[in-house]
Amino acid sequence: MRGGSVKQVNFYDDDVRFWQLWRNRSAAAEAPSAVNHVTSAFSSPAPSTKGRHFLVICCENKAIFLDLVTMRGRDVPKQDLDNKSLLCMEFLSRSAAGDGPLVAFGGSDGVIRVLSMITWKLVRRYTGGHKGSISCLMTFMASSGEALLVSGASDGLLVLWSADHGQDSRELVPKLSLKAHDGGVVAVELSRVIGGAPQLITIGADKTLAIWDTISFKELRRIKPVPRLACHSVASWCHPRAPNLDILTCVKDSHIWAIEHPTYSALTRPLCELSSLVPPQVLAPNKKLRVYCMVAHPLQPHLVATGTNIGVIVSEFDARSLPSVAPLPTPPGSREHCAVYVIERELKLLNFQLSSTANPSLGSNGSLSEAGRFRGDSLEPLHVKQMKKHISTPVPHDSYSVLSVSSSGKYLAIVWPDIPYFSVYKVSDWSIVDSGSARLLAWDTCRDRFALLESVLPPRIPIIPKGGSSRRAKEAAAAAAQAAAAAASAASAATVQVRILLDDGTSNILMRSIGGRSEPVIGLHGGALLGIAYRTSRRISPIAATAISTIQSMPLSGFGSSSLSSFNTIDDGFSSHKSSTEAAPQNFQLYSWESFQPVGGLLPQPEWTAWDQTVEYCAFAYQQYIVISSLRPQYRYLGDVAIPYATGAVWHRRQLFVATPTTIECVFVDAGVAPIDIETRKLKEVMKLKEAQARAVAEHGELALITVESPQTAAHERIALRPPMLQVVRLASFQHAPSVPPFLTLPRQSKVEGDDSAMPKEMEERKVNEIAVGGGGVSVAVTRFPTEQKRPVGPLIVVGVRDGVLWLIDRYMCSHALSLSHPGIRCRCLAAYGDAVSAVKWASRLGREHHDDLAQFMLGMGYATEALHLPGISKRLEFDLAMQSNDLKRALQCLLTMSNSRDIGQENTGLELNDILSLTSKKENIVDAFEGIVKFAKEFLDLIDAADATAQVDIAREALKRLAAAGSVKGALQGHELRGLSLRLANHGELTRLSGLVNNLISIGLGREAAFSAAVLGDNALMEKAWLETGMLAEAVLHAHAHGRPTLKNLVQAWNKMLQKETEHTPSTKTDAAAAFLASLEEPKLTSLAEAGKKPPIEILPPGMPSLSAAISVQKKPVPATQSSQQPPGKPLLIEAPPTATPVSAPVPSETSGPNSDNRTPDSSSVNDPNTVAPGESTPAASTSSTAPPEAPPEVHDTQETSVPPAPPISELLA
Repeated sequence: MRGGSVKQVNFYDDDVRFWQLWRNRSAAAEAPSAVNHVTSAFSSPAPSTKGRHFLVICCENKAIFLDLVTMRGRDVPKQDLDNKSLLCMEFLSRSAAGDGPLVAFGGSDGVIRVLSMITWKLVRRYTGGHKGSISCLMTFMASSGEALLVSGASDGLLVLWSADHGQDSRELVPKLSLKAHDGGVVAVELSRVIGGAPQLITIGADKTLAIWDTISFKELRRIKPVPRLACHSVASWCHPRAPNLDILTCVKDSHIWAIEHPTYSALTRPLCELSSLVPPQVLAPNKKLRVYCMVAHPLQPHLVATGTNIGVIVSEFDARSLPSVAPLPTPPGSREHCAVYVIERELKLLNFQLSSTANPSLGSNGSLSEAGRFRGDSLEPLHVKQMKKHISTPVPHDSYSVLSVSSSGKYLAIVWPDIPYFSVYKVSDWSIVDSGSARLLAWDTCRDRFALLESVLPPRIPIIPKGGSSRRAKEAAAAAAQAAAAAASAASAATVQVRILLDDGTSNILMRSIGGRSEPVIGLHGGALLGIAYRTSRRISPIAATAISTIQSMPLSGFGSSSLSSFNTIDDGFSSHKSSTEAAPQNFQLYSWESFQPVGGLLPQPEWTAWDQTVEYCAFAYQQYIVISSLRPQYRYLGDVAIPYATGAVWHRRQLFVATPTTIECVFVDAGVAPIDIETRKLKEVMKLKEAQARAVAEHGELALITVESPQTAAHERIALRPPMLQVVRLASFQHAPSVPPFLTLPRQSKVEGDDSAMPKEMEERKVNEIAVGGGGVSVAVTRFPTEQKRPVGPLIVVGVRDGVLWLIDRYMCSHALSLSHPGIRCRCLAAYGDAVSAVKWASRLGREHHDDLAQFMLGMGYATEALHLPGISKRLEFDLAMQSNDLKRALQCLLTMSNSRDIGQENTGLELNDILSLTSKKENIVDAFEGIVKFAKEFLDLIDAADATAQVDIAREALKRLAAAGSVKGALQGHELRGLSLRLANHGELTRLSGLVNNLISIGLGREAAFSAAVLGDNALMEKAWLETGMLAEAVLHAHAHGRPTLKNLVQAWNKMLQKETEHTPSTKTDAAAAFLASLEEPKLTSLAEAGKKPPIEILPPGMPSLSAAISVQKKPVPATQSSQQPPGKPLLIEAPPTATPVSAPVPSETSGPNSDNRTPDSSSVNDPNTVAPGESTPAASTSSTAPPEAPPEVHDTQETSVPPAPPISELLA
């Protein structure tokens, strides 16, 4: 069956239902006569659609319900609804828990039919109200708390029905019927009024717009917004940038029209001209843009969507402007907080506090509420008690205003940038201290000083008359463009002035103009430094210029968003995307408040800046991120957090609470410890010492220095460097707590009873998920962070944290409190605030599995010692924390537990070969322990170093014991770990353990470390073995020669063999035998073939050693081949020479010698030594020097040459 023409399209899910109810509740609660249960924070409706998101399309012949999760559709044909055409629909927001979602359809016969979205059956009918077809439906709540349904129809009647009733009533009759418009009602809208009962706005076919009171249901005002044209959409609107515009409407032209003060002056003016915002290529040359319908975003009022003949256009209207309200500091001890706001030329005071009845954040929230959920974790908003008071001082203007309070809280400044005008009030008696013309004003955070941008008065921009005809509109636009140009030239002449408010309440000018730059100023940012943004030479695009001129009486060029209009079309794919470097020119300069000199270089201009009260941190917000910097001891960039489109923020110690158009975020910040901090600390200590000395000298004369300069006991402490930390937690958003889609968990329900039984089951599941009861009846939060709370609608001013909750104020001057009592948040807030002890106490209410996470956070904040007291942290993290907080004893205990090695390192547990073969359970434990130690070898080494640095020998010894036990097992530790271990053992003089390590070092190939260890042990044989087995033959020869070892000859032979191998080139290309023979003859230039056989092998010998090839007969005169020069030549040769006084220095090779790197040419002086080669042999010197010992360091040779007496030639000896 064809659906016919589409009449209405709506989304429906738990979110939509919640915000619909919220809007109705909050509008009703504004009325002074509102009943208590309306004003109290309401509980959100029971989730009924269970994770399902519907798109409901109302067509003439059927309604289509499309489930956006499963993408399955369901059709409800009009036969199910008495076979009448469907023209409009509305969801009935029933708050009873058992009631499923209901949809009301307005029919062509004047009857409203209600469909259940669970049974898909007709539930009830509203009859007898209308004679014509129904054109619009809307639910709202009266200030008495009653839910009402209002319907408008083609017969011109507005009919009210009760939407509160039991299930039994099938046919319902109207409560009230009003004649609203001739020719029929087109649309109906609810308008929230600050401080009054909500109003209904209707538009009709008679081209009028009527406003109705919802208590008496009398008509308050009737206007014709645009003459000769009928309105066909209406939206109630509340935007801080245009405080007087309350209603938006559209007729079939290209404008969005705004109605100012509809119940008083009811002026209509075009809010914007859409054809100027659309890229020209979209619109055909002779085609006119027409708007057919319009809707304002219910949660983000700066977004307005219009349906036109070229598609849907979504426009953004100055998302950054904030409500004109400023919080005042709370006097100490007071539980009541206040803020000042401006509304329609009146200054008012808003007092707000937590109502003490049921606030979990104040009392102990260890109690379980009846539902069994953790009260601090509940989703319900906190109850707030608020009062509005009038201040007798009048305010000169009613246009857009910006409020700010001085650092001391004694003065309040109001700026009207569109006028431009400013006033500074004294808060104690609301007297005016200073006033004048200014567009921008910024306070110093440290003293009552402010800077302002003085400006010449620009001409007022003319208002377009109500006629709205195209010719007049064009003339007015031209006049407006001229006025904008005049305003721009006036702005360029403006200067930045600084004034100070003295204690007697007088304002004095400190500096006439700051900064010698010629560019016009477009932004002022207060804080510990004064930030001034200059206009760059960027051209204003013509589109932006027309958009500026069409927003009448508010030249936005100089305020808020810099030189672009406040009305930006969201990326439509046509506008060219600028690169980020081009988009952020460097045009922002910081100045000192004291000297008025520039500080640092130019920066990109931030949208706003926030400075910490203690002047330790600052945040600069850009479009896509917020840059956070530390200011002490010097300016340092900490990092940026990706929170896009942030509108404002407040610091609370090390927490930055940020509001964006859709969320509220909290950023925890810590600067960490950088090298500069340690330097600063040392400098401060030196200065303190000097001051103490100076004081002592002043008091007691020179003698005092004897006591002051007494040696200070140097405390061993390591200051560990710590990187900066930024952690973002989302506190609130518009999203409903995510529920599980039904098709994942629940069986398909076919009948109504099934659904009723599923509800409690789901509630039970939620209870189980969200709470566990700890010991002593304390309820424990199982989630790491609380579920996101509901963000209040619209632009918000962040007041800050008071009474342990985060306060916000919205556009309707209502205060809202966000709970921070979930232990996951509360612990972090306390730690950031500096109270780490309380943070650890609160952690008992957080599930143990989240303690590691919290401990990491506290470590990042610099509270390693306190984090050690968290009961649920893992051993691995406990070790890190103990190392950070220098609690090395605890670190050792953790390591022993982690590596399972408590009983290792005692002397009696050596693993013999038999033990390994017959492993008893005890020995298995030992193997486990060794594996554990190997796993944590790096941690053991770190611990030993830390203990050495702080002189805790016993701890280092304990750790060394274990590590050495593991190191003595072959192949257990890596090379670098063994090496580190051997150095530390030598350092501690643990020689017994070191001896067990040498063989392992050799097997791994670390000859040098093994030899070093052997040298420390004084074991020459071991040392030689170390060199020999790791292939460092050169060092072995040197060592054997130096110590007169009997193995010298064998070593030299082995070494020479190795060198021989390296010099014998294996021919790479195949050559025949004859050619090879001739080539070999040519090399040494031999004279006859007879001599070729006598060519000696190449030999390299230490000084004084006979040639290896010479035949050695019985020696008559022994050769002194040792280093000890005292030995007379006549005595017989000792088997091993006495070692020299320092046996360590002899075998240590030079740095350059690596094992087997034998490709460098050696020191020729040591090679061509006359003692090296026997004179009787005819060995060419050149061939010797070409394959000389590469490893022997020249220094060693020199010492040997000086100390060894010259040996007589071997020919003499043989004679």
